[in-house]
Amino acid sequence: MQGTVDGFSYGLVTPLVAFFMACLGGALGLRCTTRSLLVTQSWRPGWLALGSAAIGSGIWTMHFIAMMGFRVQGTPIHYDKPTTFASLGVAIVMVGIGIFIVGYRGATGTALFTGGTVTGLGVASMHYLGMAGMRLHGTLQYNTFTVGVSVVIAMAAATAALWAAVQVRGFSWSVGASLVMGLAVTGMHYTGMASLSVHVHGSGGTPAGDTPAELLAPLMIGPLCFLLLAGVVVVFDPMMMTGRPDRRDAVEAASRAGRTVRPLRRAG
Repeated sequence: MQGTVDGFSYGLVTPLVAFFMACLGGALGLRCTTRSLLVTQSWRPGWLALGSAAIGSGIWTMHFIAMMGFRVQGTPIHYDKPTTFASLGVAIVMVGIGIFIVGYRGATGTALFTGGTVTGLGVASMHYLGMAGMRLHGTLQYNTFTVGVSVVIAMAAATAALWAAVQVRGFSWSVGASLVMGLAVTGMHYTGMASLSVHVHGSGGTPAGDTPAELLAPLMIGPLCFLLLAGVVVVFDPMMMTGRPDRRDAVEAASRAGRTVRPLRRAG
């Protein structure tokens, strides 16, 4: 029989908290991407790696916070631990590929399109792999068209977020980019969930795997702690505090973009 799917069993609590986590991960990760464009070559991989892990952790945490409010009438839902872990790894790796492309190629059209596409596909891959980790007495069925729409949303919004991040025009641009990234992740998630229907088998017993309380709550502690530590690193970064890079970093960033930096005038 067809199961009744409810993605808002806790009302607006889980969508709002999930959106906040997506924005937080996006803000930290995109700020790291911005910083990577203004540092020397030796520091750039570290900032890009930190940004990749922040965004990947943020979208993974967002997904499973949203899934805490997901219910299917007629069957309990459990999760397979290896598949759930794998979805986190896929998110970080694929987002990392997209960010490294933009970090090293700059704000060119080709780099933004390629990086945004890979990052968006990483968001979508994390979502559907995480869904594949669900264990329940039923079969998941997806509407192909709506799935395609969800993937396009992820790619388009991720490209826009990366474009805003590489403008290097101050903190407000990073905030705007993080909101776009948050909308990309949550919009993709709930569009993908709208494509889902569940055919319940009606068999009794307990599904294999762990319950959400047993698996998801402890697993989310790690990414949440990481996002907190990443936030401390970003907040105490000199560019974050002053709103501008140091002189050497600005000259290097300008030279990579084909611009020139005028010498500073002496006061008086």
